[in-house]
Amino acid sequence: MMASSYNAKEEDGHHSGPSSHGGAGAVKSKKPDNTAFKQQRLPAWQPILTAGTVLPAFFVIGLIFIPIGIGLYVTSNNIKEFEVDYTGVDISSPCYTCAKNYSWNSTAPPCVCSVNFTLEQPFESNVFMYYGLSNFYQNHRRYVKSRDDSQLNGDRLALKSPSKECEPYHAIEGQPIAPCGAIANSLFNDSLVLYHIESNGTRIQIPLVKKGIAWWTDKHVKFRNPGGNSNLTIAFQGTSKPLNWRKPVFELDTDDDDNNGFINEDFIVWMRTAALPTFRKLYRIIQKKQSSTPTLASGRYVLDITYNYPVLSFDGRKRMILSTISWMGGKNPFLGIAYITVGSICFFLGVVLLIIHHKYDSRNNSADIPN
Repeated sequence: MMASSYNAKEEDGHHSGPSSHGGAGAVKSKKPDNTAFKQQRLPAWQPILTAGTVLPAFFVIGLIFIPIGIGLYVTSNNIKEFEVDYTGVDISSPCYTCAKNYSWNSTAPPCVCSVNFTLEQPFESNVFMYYGLSNFYQNHRRYVKSRDDSQLNGDRLALKSPSKECEPYHAIEGQPIAPCGAIANSLFNDSLVLYHIESNGTRIQIPLVKKGIAWWTDKHVKFRNPGGNSNLTIAFQGTSKPLNWRKPVFELDTDDDDNNGFINEDFIVWMRTAALPTFRKLYRIIQKKQSSTPTLASGRYVLDITYNYPVLSFDGRKRMILSTISWMGGKNPFLGIAYITVGSICFFLGVVLLIIHHKYDSRNNSADIPN
């Protein structure tokens, strides 16, 4: 009897207690509000995939992508490009001696070699000269982080006390390195000079423009020399050059103060790391002449190389590339091939699905006809 009366009281309290009337002990409901959003009653488009909708989509994609891909591929192939490998791996190469005898931190004077080549076709409009490296992993995580952006932006405190990310290329014998880090320490420092050989054997030097090769935002925003002194020798006083450099950062271009120090454009181009182990970086620009003559006429040329950058230690390769550009940039057939491939696959699948649909749809229709 006691148990039954207790259960009755408990049951009675459950139904008539304060929680049922919204009192202080009321239990909040976890049920979502009765709205269209919370109850998922919003209007939505749910496409029904039928042969009448899928097949036209495949054919439309194919008919659009294939012509675009062909246009991109033809445009890319119309870009003229010429490449010279001057690594010096083969004993017959003019740079073989330089490649074998030169290494990092070499105290020997720079080695000079010359490579002769012939352009079969003239290069019109502006010609861009690149240097290319292979088997050089600028995308390595520790390599990419090995820099101090505050120092490169001209911060005086970071100049004297580089970031720990630069270690072990942050100081030499107690003096901070400017610029610090592995990226700056491995700066590409070959010098390339191009000559045209006239019919009488005279060498005429091709003028190479060294300014305008870096991104505007890098040149004017991300990279700044230490402020407060127009004399870069004083501005960088108390700092040391990177281990693998032959001269300090304020002597990268002593002929032009607007292209010296941290704002040197060759340095800025190198500091923008590449995503792949085989890459090219803009070195110089050969501007088109005012006359109707080609920028680079067909004929014989010679490339004089001051060989400073060793690559054989990591099985790398070096090359010089001459290239024109189009509205889509430099030579890159991948985008055109990708469009043609995707368009062809879609068109092929459309044809296959159309045949399958026609075959089995006719069977279903014939099965529905009564005898």
